Amino acid sequence: MFNTQPLDTVVSFDAYAGEPDRDGEQGFEILEDGRVAFHIKAPNARSVEIDQFGSVFPLTRADGGMWEGQVDLGRGFKYFFLKIDGADVLSPYLPIGYGCCRPMNFVDVPVPGEDWDRLADVPHGAVARRWYPSEVTGKMESCLVYTPAGFDQAKKYPVLYLQHGYGENETGWVYQGHVARIADLLLSEGRMREMIIVIGNGMAQMPGADRLKRAFPELIVRDLIPYIEANYPVLTDKWHRAMAGLSMGSYQTSVVTMTHPDMFAYAGVFSGFVTSPRAGGEEPHLAILNDPSAFNASFRVFYRAMGTEDNFFDRFVSEDALFEGKPLKALRRTFPGGHDWSVWRRCIHDFLPMLFKD
Repeated sequence: MFNTQPLDTVVSFDAYAGEPDRDGEQGFEILEDGRVAFHIKAPNARSVEIDQFGSVFPLTRADGGMWEGQVDLGRGFKYFFLKIDGADVLSPYLPIGYGCCRPMNFVDVPVPGEDWDRLADVPHGAVARRWYPSEVTGKMESCLVYTPAGFDQAKKYPVLYLQHGYGENETGWVYQGHVARIADLLLSEGRMREMIIVIGNGMAQMPGADRLKRAFPELIVRDLIPYIEANYPVLTDKWHRAMAGLSMGSYQTSVVTMTHPDMFAYAGVFSGFVTSPRAGGEEPHLAILNDPSAFNASFRVFYRAMGTEDNFFDRFVSEDALFEGKPLKALRRTFPGGHDWSVWRRCIHDFLPMLFKD
């Protein structure tokens, strides 16, 4: 009765089937109207709730120590906290992803008309984990590398460096953002160019630094790009190099690409920040916005996008002032949704076909 997610969207890969004689029939079901029916066993609990970042949906006690309820969490990828007697509980009976600096349960409610991230019978590329030494952090760092179906060492490919948000890691864009599946389908439809996609760990830190001082803007230039160019058959000029990211990764993208316009011709700022999300401090990367001729000569695509229900939408609108009244060639897009993977999937699906056009 209770369905499971595609295997590539859960941390454990094989969903836990459980032992019904001991645990009962627990899990969830996505109903036709988009609501989610939960069925959780907690015989000694006083309360069981689904907490969607402050929107709390109590479940009702049922027979056999079960708690049940039908909850409207909205369409798309939805994290939530399962709370039993006020404590956060990670359930093995529900899909598990990674966000908010921790493993979290989620559901992925289909969005009508958006099946471009489905698992389909098309040629599929591969995603490999690679480890590389970092002079910046003084240790080995991790990245994931997507190569398209039919990857050929004798060819040269352009590269997109794609970053996750705060509290996530390099797995997010693959397991929750479905970027490999989206790319496979776009390639099968002839809508994007073959490319390599590299996803680094944006939470990397300098040795001895406070936990909020991130190393990635320096790491990508000094360590990650040289590693990829030494180990993959890639084109190394700026016109075949792009960077994009969501939330924290969007600010990293803004800093890196606008500081190094000689290295990048494409930038994607998803649910994002051109200026620092933390107030104060110098923003030297913004200087290029005051030189429209240099900006336009540097970027073939500078793309900003955000969900219309994003809690940072006012910030997005305020940053419009950086572009208004100047002849800057920059795209501005909005999508329905909040600060979540449903919007970021829409962003990457929109952005990929724009890259590396002749």
